[in-house]
Amino acid sequence: MVEEYNFYVELSTNPVRFEPISKATNVFYDEVKRQVFAVRSGGALGVVVRGPDERTSTTFRMEDKGPVISIKFSYDLKILAIQRSQKTVEFINFHTSVDSAEYSQSCKGKNTKIIGFNWTNINEVVFVTDHGLELYQVIPEKKTLKSLKNINISVNWFVFFADNSLLLLSSSTLGNVLNPFHFKAGTILKMAKFDVDLPQVPKPAKLCLLERDVTIANLYKHLYIVVLRHQPRGPSSKGAEIVLYQLQKESPAKKTDVLKLNMSGRFAVNVVDNLVVVHHQASKTSMIFDIRLPVTESDGYVNYHYPVLAPLPIRPIKLRVAGIPTQTGLEMREVNIDLYSPNWVVFQPNTVIDARLGCLWHVHLRLEPLVTMIPEKCRLIDFLLLRKESKKVILVVCKQVLLPGQQCSLAIIARMFDKLNQVYRNFLEDEQLAAQNPEGGGTPKAAAARPAIIRKIVIDQSDMYTHVLTPIAERKDIKYKFVVAVLVEYIRSLNHYQIPVQHFLYELVINTLVHHNCFYQLHQFLQYHVLSDSKPIACLLLSLESCYPPAHQLALDMLKRVSTANEEIVEVLLSKNQLLAALRFLRSVGGADSASARKFLDAALNTADSMLFYTVFKFFEQRNIKLRGHPQFMPGEHCEKYVKHFEATFGIESLAPLP
Repeated sequence: MVEEYNFYVELSTNPVRFEPISKATNVFYDEVKRQVFAVRSGGALGVVVRGPDERTSTTFRMEDKGPVISIKFSYDLKILAIQRSQKTVEFINFHTSVDSAEYSQSCKGKNTKIIGFNWTNINEVVFVTDHGLELYQVIPEKKTLKSLKNINISVNWFVFFADNSLLLLSSSTLGNVLNPFHFKAGTILKMAKFDVDLPQVPKPAKLCLLERDVTIANLYKHLYIVVLRHQPRGPSSKGAEIVLYQLQKESPAKKTDVLKLNMSGRFAVNVVDNLVVVHHQASKTSMIFDIRLPVTESDGYVNYHYPVLAPLPIRPIKLRVAGIPTQTGLEMREVNIDLYSPNWVVFQPNTVIDARLGCLWHVHLRLEPLVTMIPEKCRLIDFLLLRKESKKVILVVCKQVLLPGQQCSLAIIARMFDKLNQVYRNFLEDEQLAAQNPEGGGTPKAAAARPAIIRKIVIDQSDMYTHVLTPIAERKDIKYKFVVAVLVEYIRSLNHYQIPVQHFLYELVINTLVHHNCFYQLHQFLQYHVLSDSKPIACLLLSLESCYPPAHQLALDMLKRVSTANEEIVEVLLSKNQLLAALRFLRSVGGADSASARKFLDAALNTADSMLFYTVFKFFEQRNIKLRGHPQFMPGEHCEKYVKHFEATFGIESLAPLP
């Protein structure tokens, strides 16, 4: 169990299995559809496709027309494209089975070579050649292609990012001029090209920036060109680094961040939950970078980042493989996976493929071990708030810092609460804006002008109350003064961010104080409005009267301050037989005219105090004269019983005369 907490990166436990690469079998991966193709004997012995689900997995045969260079399905899986040469791409209509008739498209120009191709839209494909781009529309019914657009540019290599239909071309002798292109239905949008800084320029000039050192990543809703920059070897070498260039809409990509690797050798990059995960083959370790964490080093233009944690290996895993044949079949056995194998090929965002083993994994982040690995709790909270599935872990951290032996200072706890509630406040504001504008934010131009919102995990009051504060308050081994201090600190933080405090938090404070007979402190909290006024709190105070008599008056005072609690105040006074006080209160707030005479007369009758009954009766007689011009009660008020009692006790002559 201890070993489980020594790793923060892991591979998926159930890899996608496919036929390993061999002399007869070639393996290809399509980043767009996330499909692995195992092509046996050029397809004559079958093509096995493994995708993320059953819909994207299939098996078929095709005619062997030579070695396959690349093979990919269209977006809707209805057309299969195969590249077998540097001049031509062939297409097969693929509905429920393979159409025997292939059709093809050659690139333009005698000396032009196809470097690769990608589907960019339904029935749209782009050829990347050494002379530029050729965009075609595939017309499957006619088994032909129609040219849509051509762009001439010298190309060394390319990188395609399917999620945003973004193509990056390398040009120039050094290869460091990068040209981004964005694909929309039927057209290509050329974005501003930019130069990548090189650590040194060789003489004579040759290709320095290679395809393997460049990738595209989506980090916090922004697109970045991720460039691995190897430093010249020598005693002064500081190791490799990764440079992030943020793509801009109308200007060249801007160098914004540098990730310091402090190592040299072969690296591979994945993106997991907005983190850059860098695998280092020589040390067989991985490290994570978070460009949203507060930086300690910056020159005003570029932020420099160091790994969030020390490099650690990926969590070891085993693979079930066929073993010794038995009478009942092959006996399965488990073997250890060779992590960071030279056979590994990494794809974006979080895919690792070992073609010789026949496995495709996804890289995942393990959050639980980070609780003990990042000792600085505020930094840990910053990190966790940016992760997708971190709510449970954040609550564990919040509870942990309150436990004996692990308690942090109130200052640190307060900062943690502030970080949580700042996100909570932003969430409430977003909800309010969404409620005011349910259609999603005005004009498209206005929507585009708003910055991308980085969603963070929201820890609300209910989460804190249920999973952190209540369990802590119930523990016997934690001093109640510390519990109260934590509760008050959390309430302070909520007030600081102008978040209405839920009454159950106040109730927890009151119950904790009452449980330890801290009535003076409770009185002070109420007097100085540490606990805000509300009906539920006033009702709770009323229930405490038996053990703390002043609570009754405190509750009444609170109800008076709550402008909508007039009925509750009257009920409280009636329950204490303070009828005259209740009537005076109603008169002071203008509620006497609508008061129920029957309720007051019944309460007065039950006191067996004849003078009190007389006073209450006369009060309502005067009210009737004021409202209706005569002292009599209306039939709907059902006060006949009380009129008879008055007559019997004080005589008919004591009734107010009729006009």
